[in-house]
Amino acid sequence: MSELTTLPGFTIITGLSGAGRSEAAHSLEDLGYFVVDNLPPALLPKMAELTGRPGGPVRFAIVVDARGGVFFGELSKALEELKHLEVEYRIVFLEASDEDLVNRYEATRRRHPLAPAGRVLDGIRKERQMMAQLRGDADLVIDTSGLAPQSLRDRVREAFSDTPPEEGLQVSVVSFGFKYGPPRDADVLFDVRFLPNPHWVEHLRPLPGTDPDVRAYVREQQDFAPFMERIEGLLEVAIPGWVREGKSYLTVAIGCTGGHHRSVVVAEELGAWFRAKGLPVLVAHRDVERG
Repeated sequence: MSELTTLPGFTIITGLSGAGRSEAAHSLEDLGYFVVDNLPPALLPKMAELTGRPGGPVRFAIVVDARGGVFFGELSKALEELKHLEVEYRIVFLEASDEDLVNRYEATRRRHPLAPAGRVLDGIRKERQMMAQLRGDADLVIDTSGLAPQSLRDRVREAFSDTPPEEGLQVSVVSFGFKYGPPRDADVLFDVRFLPNPHWVEHLRPLPGTDPDVRAYVREQQDFAPFMERIEGLLEVAIPGWVREGKSYLTVAIGCTGGHHRSVVVAEELGAWFRAKGLPVLVAHRDVERG
């Protein structure tokens, strides 16, 4: 597949039921994509042909999911045909933790499409197993665990912005708390729990890592500057290689205990470093609002 930063006009949105496919599709619709929901995979090549017709939509987003039943098994064949037709496409895969998905189904009182008469968790696990290979083939994986709808919209908009090819990568830096589990879509993960925790400083405890006092406290620790120098040096070496290999999206996860203080500070610092390098970056703090 060619360099994806050229923004091919054909995007396949897939992933786990309840992980936010509809929200992602709405975001692309707002960006001018012609969106088709629950298209049988066998029709993908026919739909792709429309992208080249004069006067037709320039960019398509097709939602493909487990509701397609027997049609879903035809997806691999359809993707092979797209390659044969030399149609540039990308796959966006949305997922979330089992806990988050179960909570979402309980909140909406919906049944899982793969477990209409059984436990939601059984349907989630069946779907996760069924889609494992497709996840591995995805160009962009978005973990929506703990992610508010607006944050997901921001992530999609950032990933699908019209970025010039020479800018190389679309970067997401995500802070998180290990107590809530690491992001499933992380390409690189750093653990900053070795830094002294502001949680144990009474006047800093209720403040988020975006607060200037918390930021100053973390930055003043003796291990902070050497750590930042080393991870920035590592990324300095790795980024050109990723670009040469055609990588279009990079997610860097920064974790501390609760995702409230240290990881937030380091994520903000790293985001500023990426911007100074001229790379488009979105910084998100997944768990900063949790207790």
